[in-house]
Amino acid sequence: MNALLDKAITAIQRLPEAEQEAIAREVLERLDADARWEQLLADPRSKSVLKRLAAEAREEIERGDDLDIDPAEGRKP
Repeated sequence: MNALLDKAITAIQRLPEAEQEAIAREVLERLDADARWEQLLADPRSKSVLKRLAAEAREEIERGDDLDIDPAEGRKP
């Protein structure tokens, strides 16, 4: 275990049990989600789907069908 992870676990151990469990659930859910994405992206079919989606996005941009979105301000008309 690296030093930063050790420090985080030490800090978590000082929290109430309910908070420890909530953090543990979040970490495990994140790891599970990451593993699912890795599995999906490792599937050879993913490459063709991603290429198709990228082509569709480029076509939308060329037609002007895209939206300018500033995360700080939200959608712009």
